[in-house]
Parts: sequence; C-alpha cells; structure tokens
Amino acid sequence: MVTPRGDLAADERATIDLFRNARESVVFISTRQRVADFWTRNVYSVPRGSGSGLVWDEAGHILTNYHVIEGASEAQIQLADGRQFSATLVGASPQHDLAVLKIGGAGFTAPARVPIGTSSDLQVGQNVFAIGNPFGLDWTLTKGIVSALDRSLPNENGPDIRHLIQTDAAINPGNSGGPLLDSAGRLIGINTAIYSPSGASAGIGFAVPVDTVMRVVPQLISEGRYTRPSLGVESDDDINDRLKRASGIEGVFLLRVDPGSSADRAGLVAAQRTRRGVVPGDIVTALNGKPVSRVGDLLARLDDFRVGQSVELTLIRGGEERTVRLELEPGS
Repeated sequence: MVTPRGDLAADERATIDLFRNARESVVFISTRQRVADFWTRNVYSVPRGSGSGLVWDEAGHILTNYHVIEGASEAQIQLADGRQFSATLVGASPQHDLAVLKIGGAGFTAPARVPIGTSSDLQVGQNVFAIGNPFGLDWTLTKGIVSALDRSLPNENGPDIRHLIQTDAAINPGNSGGPLLDSAGRLIGINTAIYSPSGASAGIGFAVPVDTVMRVVPQLISEGRYTRPSLGVESDDDINDRLKRASGIEGVFLLRVDPGSSADRAGLVAAQRTRRGVVPGDIVTALNGKPVSRVGDLLARLDDFRVGQSVELTLIRGGEERTVRLELEPGS
C-alpha cells in the first residue's frame, strides 16, 4: 500500500514556487558558426555551442555571457513556452563577460521577467538558486549557498573579471548566461564560469553580480558597447611589479598621464625615464579609501563608478602621502 506523503515542507514549497516563477524568463541559446571548406570554398553553418540567457525586458532583449556567443555567426533563442527566435547582437562587454541579444518582432509578447535584486548586501552562507541548461538539459534548477564574495577570474579579453560571486550551486557547461537567484526569487547574478579539473561541476561556480550587470547592460542596449570610466593615466602590471619590488611601496605607479585628461588637470605626475632608470612619479595606493596594489585592482575599483562621477585618489609622491579628487572620463 502506498503511504500518503503529506504536505511538502515550507522550504520545498518556496523552492518550487521560485522555480515556477522564474522559469519562463530563462531561455535556451544555441549558436552556429560559418566555416569554409578548404577544397571547395563552400561556406557552411555548423553548430558551435549552447548556453542560457535571461529575458531582460518587454522589448525582447536577452542577457547572456559574452563567451556564449563569442565567435558565433548565428544565435537561436528558445523560450520556455517553446517559441523560437533568431537573435541579433545588440552589444557586448567582453571584460565583464556580458552580452545582450535581441529577439521579437510584430506581435511579440515577452514572458514575465525575474525581479532585480542587489548584490552589494549579499552574505556568505545565504541560499542561492541557479537555473539554466547544463549539457543541453533544458531548464534545470540547482541550489546552493554563497560560498565567497569579491572573487576574481582571469579574462582572455582584458583585465581580470572582478567582484564575482562564488557559489557551490551546481553550475555546468550550458549554465553560462543563466540567472543566479536569491531565496526571494530576485536576480543577484549571471552565472559565468566554473572551476573544475574535469569540466563538470566541482562545487565552485562564479556569477557576475547584478550590481555590475545594472551598470553595464543599460549601456549595451543604448550604445552597443560599455564605456569604462578612466582617470586618463596608463600603467603596466609587469613594470608595476618591478617598481614595487624596487621601492617596497604597494600601489599603482603611473607611467603616463594623458595630456588634457582629468588626471592631467588634477596635476598628477607620471614616472620619468632617466639614464639611471625609472624615477617614480605618483603612486596610487587607494581609491575612495579602498587600497589598490595592482593595475587590475585600480581598474576594478574604477568600474564601481560611472563616467562623470568624482573619486578621491590617495597618492604617494616623493615619499609623502596626499589626496587628489578628480572626475572620471570615458575610457577606450
């Protein structure tokens, strides 16, 4: 005789409701790539890969990872209700591993969107949920916790990806671009990568925090690219490491100050080359009170702000500490 199960536990009901509410906004992305036959020179379209994405707005913008669509010539979007659309690329920010696609057309109706949360107040230990299409297994839910915050990963397309959320929720190939949700069902990140010797989940996954997403995506939609805020200075990690070892000072050594830039107007001084070697100019040790010791640290701190905002730099010049305030300008 089958024994009646009884009511589900409260946390189980909450998880089921979370998945049902968010599922419709998660999409399956398949990409294709054009290749040319060496002998015949005929061009073919072949499958390239798959991933996940999130319906961003009523206009049909789809948020995903840049690496999901990198190198692809075509992208097909499948919604949870079975509708399929060809997508066009709106904009991408390789340095954040984010991209925006566009679907829709006459009569297009977008599914309900996931509510937007915040990531600045996340705490290690709180529950998180990932939805995506791992290994092509569509609309899969996994659960875990926030394992760590403010992680960094190397990025082939530029500076390290910073401020990442680390989670033990199972994230596998195909989950990339899907949402990471908190227990209230709010978007707190976009799943981007895993750390795994085998290529499958090893309990260490990473997500781009939603606070970063909210800075980058509106620019991608309106301008097609992300404009990084800049001081108008140049530095180099290899040279910086050598200067740090020689001087014993932890900071970012300015190698060039662009003429007419915010840094130039604020009176910042670059290093000078002499017959005896490099004579340091200004060394940036903190931005708005947060320490920086590498070029990547400085770029990551700047990325917390927008063009036009003012920041305070802590500098060492000639062995003396000083502070300078300047306005951020558009970077390249």
